[in-house]
Amino acid sequence: MLPPNLLVLSGLGVLPYFNKPTSFWVVFRVQTPTFAHFNFRLYMNWKERVLLLLLAAINFTHILDFMIMMPLGNFLMPYFKINTQQFSVVVASYSLSAFVSGLVAAFFVDRFDRKKILIFGYTGFIIGTICCGIAPEYELLLAARILAGLFGGLIGAQVLSIVADSFAYERRGQAMGILLSAFSLASVIGVPFSLVLAGNISWHAPFILIGAMGIVIIPLVHRFLPSMTHHLDAGRAHVKPVALLRNILGNSQQLIALLLNGALMLGHFLIIPFLNPYMEHNVGFNETQRNLVYMVGGLASFFSAPFIGKLADKYGKHRVFYIFASSSLVTIFLITNMPPIKYYWVLTVTGIWFALSTGRAIPAQAIISNVVHPEQRGSFMSFNSSFQQMFTGMASLIAGFIVFQGKDNKIHNYALVGYLSIVIVLITIFIAKAIHTDPKKYEPVTPVQEEVV
Repeated sequence: MLPPNLLVLSGLGVLPYFNKPTSFWVVFRVQTPTFAHFNFRLYMNWKERVLLLLLAAINFTHILDFMIMMPLGNFLMPYFKINTQQFSVVVASYSLSAFVSGLVAAFFVDRFDRKKILIFGYTGFIIGTICCGIAPEYELLLAARILAGLFGGLIGAQVLSIVADSFAYERRGQAMGILLSAFSLASVIGVPFSLVLAGNISWHAPFILIGAMGIVIIPLVHRFLPSMTHHLDAGRAHVKPVALLRNILGNSQQLIALLLNGALMLGHFLIIPFLNPYMEHNVGFNETQRNLVYMVGGLASFFSAPFIGKLADKYGKHRVFYIFASSSLVTIFLITNMPPIKYYWVLTVTGIWFALSTGRAIPAQAIISNVVHPEQRGSFMSFNSSFQQMFTGMASLIAGFIVFQGKDNKIHNYALVGYLSIVIVLITIFIAKAIHTDPKKYEPVTPVQEEVV
């Protein structure tokens, strides 16, 4: 029997000496200190895990509602007899209303319990989503999307603020990694399953499903999420809206953090809108293979997110961000210049890109969350969420102006979009360098291990 510190790999390959297919065994001796160095267990108590699980469930339904709209276009346009421009208005209406509500909310959210704001926003979002699922006319669908966006604009900032308030900076990367894994699950499970429901039942089904999940999640949040009111007792007077805006505009670190977040969204979502059409018309993917892009990418992000968060906590958020941001430049070039090649090579490249994009986002969000005092974090994160919505919309518009579809149905100028994305992601590295975070400067104000009941 082999000792426990030996790692054995077996396989079938071509060894240079034999120059023919040969069965082989490779044995590595793993030193105990080195192995322990990469111990990725969750150093969290069950209360912290429940908190992250609930926030991730909220994130999953919130993200899925946004992600499912674009692939549902093939169902919605013939059902409502609308053209592509009208459908674009429906898609954009959510982001625009979320941008407005997040901007307005920034001036008052820090005056209330974060838990109450989250439940209020999530409840309104679920009501809006259910209204989308039962909308009989185009105008009512548009109104329902606006309603969902108005309340949905409150969710993201509160979720990030609760995580930042509950976990010390040294552990925040791990928490952010678990939280952001909800995006991966939405890609791997949520979107494909929703399309199956739409194809076999009706387009109403995905929205009703999200609404049903929300109805289950809301009482669980009310029961298990602790009150987040310690920022109200932090010893500082509430800042008036004008003073709050002046504080942000006068704080270079907060402005740089907002710029970093906006640039990351811009660089990433320049690629997303035309990824599917490019894979179909230029690379030669069929419908099943197109769906695999998101499934494989989502799986890569899901399994890498906790690992990346742990790396960020161990080796530093800035260092990990630099590595993943610079590494992603190669995959951006390969994706936007992809020739017709075997689908498994394409899935390999896109899967790595999704994982590297997650590797940028996790340490970046941890860095951004630490440039503001806890008692003002909710307001700042609302501004941050609004910037996300704004730059996401800008990315789609910019890509739409650059890319066009020729008579042969092929997507042209996608490479130009890729080059622009590369430049922007490269710039984010220098933006991040300008953010100086002191891990002990803004400690979390809500000790979850003592508050959750």
